Amino acid sequence: MFQTEPALIYDSVYALAWGLNALQGGTTLRPVNVSCEEEVPWTDGSSLFNYINSVEFCGLTGKIQFKEGRRSNLKLDLLKLRQNSMEKVGEWSTNFGLNITNHQAFHEFGTTNITLRVTTIEADPYVMVRENPDLEGNSRFYGFCIDLLQKIAERLHFEYDISLVPDRKYGAVDQNTDEWNGMVRELLMKSTPYVMLKADRNLTGNDRFEGFCIDLLRTIAELLGFNYDLYLVPDNKFGAENTSSGEWSGLVKEIIEKNADLAVAPMTINYARESVIDFTKPFMNLGIGILFKLPKNMPVRLFSFMSPLAVDIWLYVLAAYVLVSSTMFIVARFSPYEWQNPHPCVTECDVMENQFSLGNSFWFTIVTLMHQGCDLNPKATSTRIIGAIWWFFTLIMISSYTANLAAFLTVERMITPIESVEDLAEQSKISYGTLEGGSTMTFFRNVSVPLRKLSDAAFLSIQDSKIETYLKMWRFMENRPSVFVSSYEEGVQRVLEGNYAFLMESTMLDYMVQRDCNLTQVGGLLDSKGYGIATPMGKKSFQFSAHLHAVTLLERYL
Repeated sequence: MFQTEPALIYDSVYALAWGLNALQGGTTLRPVNVSCEEEVPWTDGSSLFNYINSVEFCGLTGKIQFKEGRRSNLKLDLLKLRQNSMEKVGEWSTNFGLNITNHQAFHEFGTTNITLRVTTIEADPYVMVRENPDLEGNSRFYGFCIDLLQKIAERLHFEYDISLVPDRKYGAVDQNTDEWNGMVRELLMKSTPYVMLKADRNLTGNDRFEGFCIDLLRTIAELLGFNYDLYLVPDNKFGAENTSSGEWSGLVKEIIEKNADLAVAPMTINYARESVIDFTKPFMNLGIGILFKLPKNMPVRLFSFMSPLAVDIWLYVLAAYVLVSSTMFIVARFSPYEWQNPHPCVTECDVMENQFSLGNSFWFTIVTLMHQGCDLNPKATSTRIIGAIWWFFTLIMISSYTANLAAFLTVERMITPIESVEDLAEQSKISYGTLEGGSTMTFFRNVSVPLRKLSDAAFLSIQDSKIETYLKMWRFMENRPSVFVSSYEEGVQRVLEGNYAFLMESTMLDYMVQRDCNLTQVGGLLDSKGYGIATPMGKKSFQFSAHLHAVTLLERYL
C-alpha cells in the first residue's frame, strides 16, 4: 500500500514529464540563464502549463485530469481504523463533496438508545432549576449545561435522567473522617449555573434539570445517539478520597461503582480524580480568582481640590510665593527705574513713588500665579527678570496641576485594601475562604502535603504556584474553619456583607460579577485548570467521541 504523499509526488512528476514531452514535440526547448533577482517568466512557461492542463492518464491516485489548473474528478476514500484493518466508511469527490456510506461506523460507542443517569449541581447559568412545582424529571432543569446535554443526547441518540447532588459540594476530603464529599460520586450535580433544578415541581426525569452542563450533555447525547437519565448524587459532592480507607465519595464514587455512566457537571479535572476515573478533554478552561466587594468611594473633602498635588509641593509653592514677593519688593526698592514721578506735569518734584509696595508685590505675584491680568508692570531689568522667572514657574505648575486634576475628575479614586493574592495573604483584617469540599479548597490543602507524597504532576503544579503565599493562606483558613462556606450563594453573601474575600473558580466568579455590580474580581488567576466530563476508567471510545463533539459544539456556539 502506497502512502498518500509519495503517490501524489509520483503523479505530479509524471504529469510534468508528460507536459514537457508534448511541449518538446512541437517546440525546440532552449535552456535560458536563471537569475535569482529578476522575476522574468519563462517564455515557454504558459505553453507548458497548457500542455499539463490537458494531461489525462490513470496514476497511482486515480484518474489524473485538470480543469483550469485544478485537478478534477478527484475522489478520496474515507477510512476508519479498525483493530487489524482499515474499513471504508465514505468518500469525498470534487463534484459531490463528502458522502458517508456507513453511518453506523460513527455510532459504535455503546450509546445509542440507552438511558444514562446524570448527576449535577445547581450553578447559574450553567444548570438552573425552574421554580414551577408541577415540573418533574429533566424538565425542571435549564441552563447552558442542560441545553448542551440535550443537544448531545439528541445527536448521539441516547436518553438521560438528571438528578441533583444532595450536599451541593464539588468534592473534597474530610481531614477527620478521610471521606470525600461533593459531586465526584454522582454523574451530574446541582451547581448554578451548570446544573439547576427547575422551579416546576411537577416535572419528572431529565426535565427537572437545566443549565450549562445539562445542555452540554443533551447535545452530546444527540450527536452520539444515546439516551440518558439524570439524577443527583446522594451526598451532593464532587468526589474526594478517604486517605485511610482509600474509598471515594460523590460523583467519583458513582463512576467507580458503575452506578453512573457519566458525570456531567462543573467538575474540575485533577490528578487524584484522573487516577481512578477518566475525563474527556476540558470543555471549559478556568482558574481560581478572588471575589471581593467593590471598595467604597473616598468621602468628599473640603480641600479635595488640593489632592492632585502632594502636601510638600503646596508648601514649596507657598514658600516660593513669599520669597518671590519679598524679593520683588526689595529689588524694586533698590532700583532707581522703579521710582516714578506721581505728577508728570511737574518736572521738578521732590516726591517719588514706587509701585511695588509690599502689598502690591504680593498682589503681583498671586495674580500672575492665577494667570490673571495686572496693572503692575516691572520697568527695571532686575524686576523684569524676577517676574519672568516667576511666570515660567507658574506656567509649569498650572500645567501640571491641570493635568493631574483632569485625571482625578475622570477616574474616581477608591479605597482598595487588597489588589492581589499577596496583599490578601499579608493582612488579617479581611478574612477569606473557599467552598468547603471544592477543588479550590483542595488546591490550597495540597500545598501543605509533603512533596514526597505528591505525584510528579501535582509537584509541578505546586512548584509553579506561589507556594509560600498559598501555604500561608491555607494555614489561615485551616485555623479558622468558619471561613469555609457550604455553597457559592453563601460565599457571595458573605462578600457583600464586607471584610470577606471568596476564593472561587473564575467561571462562577465572572457570572457573579455580571449579576451584581457591587462585586469585582481582585488580581489575576491563581492557577489554570478545566472542567471535564467524567467516565469510567478505560471507556476510551466514548470518551474520545464525546470529547470531539463537545469541542465542536463549543467552537460553534461560544
